[in-house]
Amino acid sequence: MLKKNDEIIVSVDGMTSEGNGVGRFEGMAVFIPFSAVGDVLKVHITKVQKTFAYGIIKEIITPSPDRIEADCPVFGKCGGCSFRHISYDAELSIKENIVKDAFKRIGKLDVPFEGILGCEERNFYRNKAQYPVAEIDGKAVCGFYSKRSHRVVPFVSCKLQPSVFEEILNFILSYINQNKIPAYDESAGKGILRHIYIRQGYHSKEVMVCFVVFKDIKARLLPLAEMICEKFSDVKSVVMNVNPMNTNVILGDKTEILLGSEEIFDLMCGNKIKLSPQSFYQINTAQAEKLYGIVRDYAELSGKETVMDLYCGAGTIGLSLAKNAAQIIGVEVIPEAIENAKENASENGISNAQFICGDAADIAQELARNGHAPDIIIVDPPRKGCEKETLDAILQMNPKKIIMVSCNSATAARDCAYLCESGYIPIKGRAVDLFPATEHVETVVLMSMVK
Repeated sequence: MLKKNDEIIVSVDGMTSEGNGVGRFEGMAVFIPFSAVGDVLKVHITKVQKTFAYGIIKEIITPSPDRIEADCPVFGKCGGCSFRHISYDAELSIKENIVKDAFKRIGKLDVPFEGILGCEERNFYRNKAQYPVAEIDGKAVCGFYSKRSHRVVPFVSCKLQPSVFEEILNFILSYINQNKIPAYDESAGKGILRHIYIRQGYHSKEVMVCFVVFKDIKARLLPLAEMICEKFSDVKSVVMNVNPMNTNVILGDKTEILLGSEEIFDLMCGNKIKLSPQSFYQINTAQAEKLYGIVRDYAELSGKETVMDLYCGAGTIGLSLAKNAAQIIGVEVIPEAIENAKENASENGISNAQFICGDAADIAQELARNGHAPDIIIVDPPRKGCEKETLDAILQMNPKKIIMVSCNSATAARDCAYLCESGYIPIKGRAVDLFPATEHVETVVLMSMVK
């Protein structure tokens, strides 16, 4: 029997959706982070369950042909990237297989998938980053959480973020250490500065800096806000968000402007988009525009259709379709995002879009009861997928087409399978890589009502 602290030789022949390599030892699956298909490894066993075990790489005996040199000093320590040690072609193949496997294994669906859409830029593609702040050796630092922990790995030179983020972070850290603004200690519930949150418009280059604090320290942050805006001309908004709760949720309910405006602007599919700290906005703008292009192709709009966009965020998907549709109805639970969506429609002269604030399930059920019959429903839910009540309301509205957009192929497969039980069939789908070097992958699936 395999035991903790055993050292074994394993050949890696598969990959999980979390980015762990899979090998077998005496019939037991062994999951190994940062391994590659084709590796032969000496593995130190760290955990043993009934049918599987976890291990870490002790020695690479024979490297996989997919292996490359990792180009980040904290790769394997911070919880951000899973695939900096393999070629991008190998990463895309893994992600495509993860999506296909989810629909076959979980959904029991045979979806005709088109080839995965890779990303032209593997680095520096994120338009948003939220850096936890901690105190180490008496100094405030920021970086990223280690995987499955809240231990901060200090690092500001992340290859996924624009270089201006690093410059702003170093400037802020220097100031808060000189002026002794204490980092928040999550375990003790003491301190002040919890996160530094930076957002940048991909096309506009406008930057927002948000200080997430345990209590209001506006007076202490105002001089810093002035210095940031003076040094970085692209910073158009500096805000303070107060989160006094003992919670994993980053943002609190209260946001106050320190300098500049409350929002920044960007362009998405040619539309001017207003972004607040709370707005959901795809973090890879260039690739999201291609993703929305796939949605547009799948919708095949003639100009006569009513399109419902559930979990609409700031309205970016619906607004990208508005000129080709008769009516857009967007639904989102976050009030600030709905306000942004309404302002975005007005800003772009789009009069055929309405946006409703509320839980997707509740609003969809209400619309179904009131006889709304959209031709196409687009759903872009969070990772947990759609609630059963939302899916039932969709079925009650009986749209000709349903387009599922998801960052979690497992829940997407589950939800599509549920819809298929009531008269829909998958027509086609595509995996889209919005998150290079990480284990995440986006999926789009077109479903049609059986005639």
